[in-house]
Amino acid sequence: MLVGWQLLLIEKMIINNSSVHSKAKIGNNVKIGSFCVIGPEVSIDDGTIVMSHVVIDGNTKIGKDNIIYPFACIGTNPQDLKFKGENSKIIIGDKNIIREYVTIHPGTEHGGLITKIGNDNLFMISSHIAHDCIVGSNVIIANNVPIAGHCNIENYAIIGGNSAVQQFCTVGKGSMIGGMTGVNKSIIPYTLATGNRCVYENLNLIGLKRKGYQNSIINEYKDLIESFFKDKSIIETSENSANPLINDFLTFLNNNKNKPICTPESQ
Repeated sequence: MLVGWQLLLIEKMIINNSSVHSKAKIGNNVKIGSFCVIGPEVSIDDGTIVMSHVVIDGNTKIGKDNIIYPFACIGTNPQDLKFKGENSKIIIGDKNIIREYVTIHPGTEHGGLITKIGNDNLFMISSHIAHDCIVGSNVIIANNVPIAGHCNIENYAIIGGNSAVQQFCTVGKGSMIGGMTGVNKSIIPYTLATGNRCVYENLNLIGLKRKGYQNSIINEYKDLIESFFKDKSIIETSENSANPLINDFLTFLNNNKNKPICTPESQ
């Protein structure tokens, strides 16, 4: 007759040389590989695959059908000297790919006590999501990219390899950061930014066309952006626009009043 922990190993497909706390909540068809450590407050929903040598700790909730590669570390204390052990958490959605050596840290009392990640994201090797970050869905963060605390990475953003994002920055929806770019200002939605310190380069035309936006919508948005850099009062005449890109831009500005935004190199 099988005892309780043996039934758990069979039902959940957990390799028995891993340490899975008895209070951890493990969903159906979850696979946990060798030498993993899963803490008592961790919740992993159905169909998620946790490969070998992964550490998941703290108050961490992971959704369905994620794939977490070896040596990822999720839920350990944030790298913030102000952190005093407050009860903060991480929420990760569904169908994310978290590659080797990725680190994701929980929130702090100075940032809402939560780090939150959406769905269908790709976090490449050695990328880092710091405390109190909000990452949307369909985001790609390439190799060796650290995202500092309190950042907001909006849907469909792409951040190139070896770039770095400074704390409190927003990387706008559908924007793309070129590799090895230092992002110390917020990035306008649907734009490209590159440079030792990021500068506005152009619209992310390829990304916009892949999303099916018509040329008339894109050109109207581009005209507004270029006019905005010359005269910021132009936004007063753009409210209630029928252009969804312009509406995203206005929302972005409203949510980023306390952080400089990325502008052309000449400004």
